[in-house]
Amino acid sequence: MVEDAAKRRLGRGLASLIGDVGGDVAASEQVRPPRRLPIANLKPNPRNPRRDFDAAELDDLASSIREKGVVQPILVRPVADAINTFEIIAGVRGWRAAQKSGLHGVPVVVREVSDMEALELAIIENVQRSDLNPIEEARGYQQLVDDHGYSAAELAGVIGKSRPHVANTLSLLKLPEPVRAYLSEGRLTAGHGRALINVDDAEALARRIVEDGMSVREAEAMRQSRTVKPRRTPVEKDADTRAIEKDLSDKLGLNVTINHKSDSESGEIRIAYRTLDQFDDVCRRLKWD
Repeated sequence: MVEDAAKRRLGRGLASLIGDVGGDVAASEQVRPPRRLPIANLKPNPRNPRRDFDAAELDDLASSIREKGVVQPILVRPVADAINTFEIIAGVRGWRAAQKSGLHGVPVVVREVSDMEALELAIIENVQRSDLNPIEEARGYQQLVDDHGYSAAELAGVIGKSRPHVANTLSLLKLPEPVRAYLSEGRLTAGHGRALINVDDAEALARRIVEDGMSVREAEAMRQSRTVKPRRTPVEKDADTRAIEKDLSDKLGLNVTINHKSDSESGEIRIAYRTLDQFDDVCRRLKWD
C-alpha cells in the first residue's frame, strides 16, 4: 500500500515533489525548503535516461539564467558516503545551463529518495516536459522494468501515460541500432520507428524515409507493400505434361492437374471431384487386390 501511494504521488508530477503544492506534501516525505548550493557540489544522475542536450537550447537557457537567474529549483538527493555532494534527480538541463552562464551557486530542493524513485522522477520530469527523444524514453522505461520489475501497466500509472503508449515506446528498442540513432537525432519520429519494427532491411528503409521526407502514413504504406508476398508466376508446362494431364482426365472423367517442380524430380497430381459419387469412383479405381 505504501508503494502504491508513492506511485500515485509521483504520477502527479514535479510540482508536488518540489513543494509548490501546499499541504499536498507531508512532512514525512522529507521535502526540505529550497536552499542554495555550489554548482560544484552537484553531479548528474547516471541513471537519468536523457543523454542528448541541444547546444542551442542550452545557450538560450544560459542567457535567460544570466538575466533572471534559475527560476525553478533543482531537485537533488544526498550522495551516500560523500560530504556536501548531491545527485541531481530532476533539473540537469538547468544545472548545465547554469554552468554555461557562469553561476557559482543554484537553488535546490533536497529530498531523500531511493534509486528507484530517483529514476522515476527523472523520467517523469523529462516526459512531462517532452525533453526525451523516443529512444531515451524507451530506455528509461526499460530500466524500470529491468531493475525494479515494473509491468507496462504499472509504468503507465507512474509515468502518467497510457498503457499502449508505454508498450509502443518499449517496442522501439527492437529496432536496429542505426534506426534507433535516427530516432535519437530527431530524423525519424516514434511513429516512423513503429512502422519499421520487425521489418527486413529496416535500416535501408529508414534511410529512404529520411531522404524522401516520408510521412508516417507513407512509411506504413511502404511497409505494407513490402510485407505482401508477390504472387508466384505459374510455370509454363511442357507439351508432354499437358498430354498426360489430358489422357488421365479422359480416362477418369475428372479434371487432373500435374504440377512438376522444375528444380527437382518431385511434384504432385491433383484429381478434382465435384460430388461424393465421383470421389467414391476414384477410390474404387485406385484400389487393388
